[in-house]
Amino acid sequence: MSGIVTRREMLQELLAAGVVLSAGWPVLAQGEEVIPFTDLPAPQPGARVPPSLTNFMTANDTFFAVQHYPVPPQIDPASYKLRITGLVEHPMELTLADLKKRPRVDHIVGFECSGNNNPRGNPLVGNATWAGTSVARLLKEAGPRPGAREVVFFGADTGTEEITHGGAPEKVEQHFGRALSIDDAMLPDIMLADEMNGQPMPHPHGAPVRLVVPGWYGVANVKWLNHIHVQDTRFMGRFMARDYVTLRGQQVGDATVWNETSVGRTRLKSAIGRVTRTGTALKATGFALTDGTALKSVDISVDGGAWKPAVLDKRNSRYSWQLFTYDWSGAQPGEHTIVSRATDVKGEVQPTEDDLKGKKTRWENNGQFVRKFKI
Repeated sequence: MSGIVTRREMLQELLAAGVVLSAGWPVLAQGEEVIPFTDLPAPQPGARVPPSLTNFMTANDTFFAVQHYPVPPQIDPASYKLRITGLVEHPMELTLADLKKRPRVDHIVGFECSGNNNPRGNPLVGNATWAGTSVARLLKEAGPRPGAREVVFFGADTGTEEITHGGAPEKVEQHFGRALSIDDAMLPDIMLADEMNGQPMPHPHGAPVRLVVPGWYGVANVKWLNHIHVQDTRFMGRFMARDYVTLRGQQVGDATVWNETSVGRTRLKSAIGRVTRTGTALKATGFALTDGTALKSVDISVDGGAWKPAVLDKRNSRYSWQLFTYDWSGAQPGEHTIVSRATDVKGEVQPTEDDLKGKKTRWENNGQFVRKFKI
């Protein structure tokens, strides 16, 4: 059949395009063939490959990493220090050894970049086991004072921002920073992680210590964390108030009200990652993401037909990505479409692309996306 490539052919094509292959690339069953999506562009040199969705855990060297300022030099673990300042009764300074002596927590957490998108094949997503210590325990020991409103997490990475709304334009060096409300920062599952998949935190992923906020988009998971500051006002840094802001229009009577919100908790999403064929049997594999709310179901529609349930992976846990598969047969040669739709236990349904027409910014892309393939 036209349009079907074997695993060997697929590997050769990617190597020819200069794409770096990882140990997590799909391991296909005997006789199983990948059917490429016809709506994805051909791989370009250095391009990120969409996730294989075969390995439940993403290897450290293939988990995506995005930074907003230049990657800082490697930090010597022996000299690392984390400061806790601001509206706290007991300001603190802790070494990596101090953090490692504290009670340990670990969680399987999957997240995506809020700029991840379906037309590119959703390459900026991963799932890993993170281990470290609880942020809530640490903050309780520091003792937030009455009136504490936000907890700001700063990384060691810095960049210059041009300030124009004052006198003469001026460039000011700033650390990357993201904030959580005091209530969110006190949630029990948020951690300062120093291990990833059982290994010391790799430098590209924020060594020695990064913030891990289960159920939130990747931007909230501050890397190279070295400063926590508690304050009584909203943090209005670039990546909270001016960038990573989603603009949505809402119709109120005859008028459109435009609402801007800072990217935060993961919005319910599912996406088909690949389609394979074994003989006449077809299989779709995909992932879903939530803010920690349990999934009720993921349903699949082929060629615009009725929604039918997919099978959720038994390894799925509260904050992991939620892998699923769907098997069917009887497809005829030619062009076909497939789309997934997630529903959570609260009754929220993944929106369609039409539902998101009022969203004018590129963040939080969680619409149902119709994939195309040919057999």
